[in-house]
Amino acid sequence: MRLAIVILNWNGADLLKKYLPSVLAYSGGAEIYVIDNASTDNSLSVLKEEFPNVGVVLNDSNYGFAGGYNTGLKSIEADCYCLLNSDVAVTENWLEPILKGFASMPEATILQPKILDLKNKAYFEYAGAAGGFIDKLGYPFCRGRIFQALEEDMGQYDDIHEIFWATGACMFIKSAAFWSLNGFDTDYFAHQEEVDLCWRAKNNGHKVFYIGKSKVYHLGGSTLSNMNPKKTFLNFRNSLYSITKNLPRRKAFLIIFLRLILDGIAATRFLLQLKPRHFWAVFRAHISFYANFSKIYRKREKANFILKYYLVTSIVWAHFVHQVKNFNILVKD
Repeated sequence: MRLAIVILNWNGADLLKKYLPSVLAYSGGAEIYVIDNASTDNSLSVLKEEFPNVGVVLNDSNYGFAGGYNTGLKSIEADCYCLLNSDVAVTENWLEPILKGFASMPEATILQPKILDLKNKAYFEYAGAAGGFIDKLGYPFCRGRIFQALEEDMGQYDDIHEIFWATGACMFIKSAAFWSLNGFDTDYFAHQEEVDLCWRAKNNGHKVFYIGKSKVYHLGGSTLSNMNPKKTFLNFRNSLYSITKNLPRRKAFLIIFLRLILDGIAATRFLLQLKPRHFWAVFRAHISFYANFSKIYRKREKANFILKYYLVTSIVWAHFVHQVKNFNILVKD
């Protein structure tokens, strides 16, 4: 399998200096590329002077995460892409379990390693942890991370497990499948586009797996922190986009109605927490969703919509009412 490790960069010169060396040191046999989203810092000079063996693809504008990869990957030939954030430190032999996974599971299209927190290495990291799921109302969560509650890595997820979505922080995807799915949806710009991609993949019969014997460390929040109102806007809006596109129509409309109510409650909670910018972000997310609804609705694909895609009815109820913070307890309940 010809593997290309592809890092998307925008004004991340310092991150490239810090984390690209580990990728070069521990990724023998893979081709390594950086797609640059029209950076205005010294990223290109850093790549040229310090990493001359890394392939560089230049995008003519900042197309965000989704459009940046879609545009740049057109110039990269490989059997499989590893889409890797610029703030990820990889570990020795991280690729071996992934390649074995693809070899032993021909039905696997997308794989994800264990994602640990670079700032606190004993714990899982927010973006992906030990593999992603969603609840019946379309809220994403992970093994090892439910909302802001992160589990300590005690080896409880050192397995191979089918999951619903793999994180864009470190996603391995067969190139033929990526292009057959038309890549990421560029209307998302950033955040939750990987959930949508995996959802569309599963609707088309592909499988997504987590490989616990491969691990990487993710800094997180390098572009937008979890507390940034812009990220709140993108997460609330893009989640509604995914529900609109990927569920049978009647089910999608019912869930959207319920989500709009719950989003209103979340916005009120932000206001009570004296976070007016996040309250406004939720409001703007709804306005953007309404404005783009027709466009997003037309993207619904003629696929066999999967009907049982969730493990729990409401992760919001489980976490905020019953105080569930551990995935294994959640599943047992």
